[in-house]
This record gives sequence, C-alpha cells and structure tokens, in this order.
Amino acid sequence: MKGSVRESDTYKPIPKVNIEVNGGAYTMTNMDGSFNIQVKRGDELIIRHKDFETVYYTIENDERIIVEVEPALQRSPENSKYKKEVKAFNAMIDSADFYLKKDAKKSIQFITDALSQSNSTIENSQAYEVLADIYMQWKQYDLAVSNYRISLQNRANNDVRLKLAKAYENNKNYQESIDTYNGIKKTELSNYQMVNLYEGLGDTYSSIKKYDESIQSYKKGLEVAQKHLIAPKVTDLNSKIAQAYNASGKINQAQTYFENSLNLATKENKKRAVEEKVTVADFQNVNRGYAAEIQLRKEVLKDVEDIEKDSTITNESPLTSQKQNYKIGNAYFLQGDYANAITYLEKSIKEADKKEDLVVKKDATKKLSDLYEDAGDYEKALLTYREYTEVVDELYIKKEQEISQAARFSRDIAAKQNRITGLETDRQLSQSKYQLSSERNKRQELIIYSLLGGLILLLVTAYFMYKSIKQQKLANNLLALKSLRSQMNPHFIFNALNSVNSFIASNDERTANKYLSDFSQLMRSVLENSDEDFIPLKKEIELLELYTKLEYFRFKDKFNYSITVDDDVAVEEFQIPPMLLQPYIENAVWHGLRYKSEMGQLDIHISRKSDDEITITVTDDGIGREKSKALKTEHQKKQNSKGMGNIKKRVAILNEMYKDKVDVFVDDFQMAEDTGTKVIVTLKKD
Repeated sequence: MKGSVRESDTYKPIPKVNIEVNGGAYTMTNMDGSFNIQVKRGDELIIRHKDFETVYYTIENDERIIVEVEPALQRSPENSKYKKEVKAFNAMIDSADFYLKKDAKKSIQFITDALSQSNSTIENSQAYEVLADIYMQWKQYDLAVSNYRISLQNRANNDVRLKLAKAYENNKNYQESIDTYNGIKKTELSNYQMVNLYEGLGDTYSSIKKYDESIQSYKKGLEVAQKHLIAPKVTDLNSKIAQAYNASGKINQAQTYFENSLNLATKENKKRAVEEKVTVADFQNVNRGYAAEIQLRKEVLKDVEDIEKDSTITNESPLTSQKQNYKIGNAYFLQGDYANAITYLEKSIKEADKKEDLVVKKDATKKLSDLYEDAGDYEKALLTYREYTEVVDELYIKKEQEISQAARFSRDIAAKQNRITGLETDRQLSQSKYQLSSERNKRQELIIYSLLGGLILLLVTAYFMYKSIKQQKLANNLLALKSLRSQMNPHFIFNALNSVNSFIASNDERTANKYLSDFSQLMRSVLENSDEDFIPLKKEIELLELYTKLEYFRFKDKFNYSITVDDDVAVEEFQIPPMLLQPYIENAVWHGLRYKSEMGQLDIHISRKSDDEITITVTDDGIGREKSKALKTEHQKKQNSKGMGNIKKRVAILNEMYKDKVDVFVDDFQMAEDTGTKVIVTLKKD
C-alpha cells in the first residue's frame, strides 16, 4: 500500500513519520512524506509522530492513503499561490493513483496535468514514478523503465530503484535488472526494502533459470523477513524457494518449503491462503501427486465461494471456479477416473460459459472430447469436439478484437507518452533559459561576494590582532606576577633571618635551632609555590599556621593567636594566591602587636559568605595603623609602602586575569586606644 502524510493547509510533506501495522510491518515516511508498506485487508495501520495525534486506520482496500495534519494554530495566509499549486498537484497525483488500475488513459491524463503544475524536482520525480507505476500495471514495461529512469534523474530514491529493477526484469532486460539490484546501497535500505531487493533478485535469476543463485537470494530475503517479523514476505519467500527447488528438480526440498508456505498462508487472510493452495496444487500436478492436488483444489473451490461474496475475482485470476473445476477434472482424467473427470469438466464448461471465459471453456471442452475418445465413446467425443471447434472460432474472433483494442490502446499510450516527453523537453528548454539569465547575475553576485569577503577578511584580521594583543597582555601580566613574587620572597626571607639573628644574639641557641628548622620547612613550601598563581586554600592555611608559629616564637610575650575555620567551609573547593595573607599577618605582628605594652591577640578566621564565596578575616588589637606610622623611620616607611604596594598590584593583576576572584579590604578593628587593624579577604570559588 502507498500513502503520504502532509500538512493540510500548506501541503508540505512530513518526513520521518512512524508507519506501523499492528503486530506486523514497520516503515517511515521519506523526505517527500510518502511511504510504502505491506498490508492486508483488516489490518490496523498506526501512524505516529511527535508533532501530531496518533492515527489509527483499518485497511479496507489497496487504494492510496493520504493523512492530512491540521495545524494547532491558524497559519498566516502567506504563499497562498504556492499552496494552491501544491494542492492542485497533489490532487492530480491522487487521482492518477485512484484510476491506475481502472482506466490507464484517464490516469495518464492526470499525470500530464500534474506535470504542468509541477514546481520542483521532487514533484517531477513523484509524477514520473506514478506514471511508471501505471505502465507497470498495464504491462507496458519498456515505458515503465523509461519513466522510472526519469524519476531517478530528478531525485534519487531507493523505492524507485527497486521498481526500476523489477521493470527491467519484466521487460526481459535481465542483466540490467541484476546490475540495478546490485547497485543499490544495502546500508541505505529499510528492512522491508531489503527483503524486496533479495526477492526481486531471486525472481530475475529464476527467470534466466539460474536456480541456485535464485534460491540463495530468496533465502537471504527470508532471513531478513523472519528476523524483523515481516510475516507476508515470510510466506511468499517460502513459496518461491519451493518453486525454485521444484524447477531445479529438487522435489524433496521443494516439498518441505511448500509445507511451510501452506502453513504460514493459513495464518494470513483467506485469499492469500487460497492462492498458496493453488500454487501447491500445481506443484502436486507436475509431480503426479494427483490425489493431493484434487484435495487442495476442492478446498480452494469452497474458499473461493466465500471470497466472491466480498470481492470480484476476474477471469484472469488463477482462483476462478471454472479453472479449478477444469484442473480437478484433468487430475481425475490422469488417474483414469473418468466418471469424476466428466463431472468436473462439465462443471468447468458450465461455469466458464456463465462467466464468458472462452479460454477455460475451450480447454475444458477439448479435454472432455479427449476423455470420451479415450473411453471409447466416439459419438460423444465427436459431438464434444464440434463444440470445441465452435468455441475456438468464437475465441479467435474475440482475440482479434482484443488485439485490435490492444493496438489502439498502445497507440493512445504512445501519443500520451510523446506529449509528456514534449513537456519534459519544454521544461529543459526553460531551465536552459533560466541558467543563461542566472549567468548574468552571477557576475554581479561575484562582485558583491568579493566585497563581503574582503570585509570578512578585515574582521578576521582585526579579531586575530585583538587576540594577539590580549595574549601579549596576558604574558605581561604573568611576567609582572612573577616579578612581584620574586620581590616578596626576599623581603619575607630577610625578616625571618633577622628573627634567627636575634635568637643567636641573645645566646638562645636551642630556640634558634628550633626556629631555623621550622623556617627551613616553611621556606621549602614557599619556594615550591613560587611559580603558581593559585594554590589550594588548605595548603595556604598550613603555611599560615607555620609562619604564625614562627612569629609567636619570637614575640611570645607580646601576643597570642588563633586560626579558626568554620565547619561549613569546604576549604578543598577554594584556591588562593600563595603568600597573599602572610604580609598582613607580618604587618599585624611587626607594626601593631610588638609595640603593645600588654599581651595582644591575633585572630585569623575563615567563614562562609555564600555558596561560592568565603571571607578570611585577619584582626589584631595592636597599636593601629596611625600610631605605627608615627613610630617608623623614613626608611621603614619606604619598605612597608613597597610591600603593601606589591600586594595591591598582585590582587589587581589576578582579578584582571581571573574575573575579580579576590577582594581585599583593610580597616580599623575597634574604637579604642589600641585600635588594631582588620583585614578582610573575600575569595570566590572557581
């Protein structure tokens, strides 16, 4: 069955719609919204897509299905002319499909009108595909081949390639058929298309009596059909494998596969089951299994009565009661059972006469005459033979009429095809004119594109210059940071060595050794971190504890200290510039606490400000910044100014490089005689 899914208001095709037979075959719509799927009457078709409600449809006949999806919101009436043209084109294609099996001339006329409305290569491809389908239906295989090829020239489509290969086979272009099947990329095929490919290839090999290759192809198709539960094809391929084995003389293998196909067919619709019984009965006839043949054909006669209640069986069908009666009579005749043979042959003649099937009437009358002659009843044989000659004369006249009608039909078809070919030629001429006019515009477009290209090149050059300047600035910042760190480390080492010197001067050699040991450990850590912009906060806290401990050794009669970290602070998640806090602690001790007359206090407290920020507060109750400045010499003022200036520069550069990661605020600690100093460092998470 063919079908399509499209928008109701714009007629735009909807691709990648899931099409599924309940418990059976599955496919998707292609880019033009169309699909092919194997179904039988009574199946429920399920049409699903994420953008519209699921559609359930029960199959009643083999006519084309069109699903039109209405918009949830009203669309604007833009492109109304295009919509009307698309709607007219699709209506003509639908009409051509409707008359495809009923009236070839009318169907072809609709295709001619559709081509005159076509606005795209996709529409051209679709029209020529349907035209080729019409020719296939009416056995004009050479014209089908031509039009499938034109369809493919407009747009590549694997469904059309498979149809072209089948048309080649029917037109007896067997090698072209095989080449076309083998030229299709199997990786691009759906499971159902893959089965069709192997089945078609097997049919072509069977037509040229290459039965081994035919069986091999059928079996590959059967394997795919079984794996993906394509039930109708499983039945068909079992039957075709059996027929190929039978044609190659391998009767036992044929018998096995016919048993499979017969069992499988009974699970499908009644018509398919009857068709398979007829095929197996023909096999039994060829291999002289007349009893089995007669039994099957009698079952067929009963089933055909039920089928004819719902649908018409034409005289061309192998299922007609006159043909089955004739073949039953023939089987009885071959068995030597003349009484039953006469009964069924007379039934066949009577049924054929009623349905005006002169071919079967002729064969049955001739067979009845032969039977009477073989039985020795020459009078009836002669009488029946005369009836036979009358039927032959009548059939001859009818065949002459059919040949005349066929010739006239062929002429009409050829005339319509010539008209369509003329349309295609006119279209190609129009395209040539369009290409010539477009060449004139290309030169202007080239100039415009050249100017645009120059502008883009200028912008790209400016971007790379900006990037280069930014990289240079980054390199300068890194160099400045390294320089500032290199200035701070000697300052820190100098102060620490002064502390060691004071211990030695006071003859406190033991304390000096202890201090020097801790100092060397601190120095190793400082030098290890000297090339890093940031280190883990946990490591910085360890360095602060060690440094503060060293200062406490020297000035233990001047202050006590504490380092606290709140429980809700995840120190492992934060990074801090190395040696950022040490100068503030050094200033607190050297310029605030050591000048106090009583015991002072130094507190370092780390707390959580938000999910992404913490604050590190360094407070002391020393003499304060103003008193400390008053006590300094001019040389000390220059040194301190330089140390604090280095910290400010480091913070400024780091914030420029890392988007305001660190903030430092310095203020008085309390309003008292010894005001002290408070330093608040805000640190952001990466």
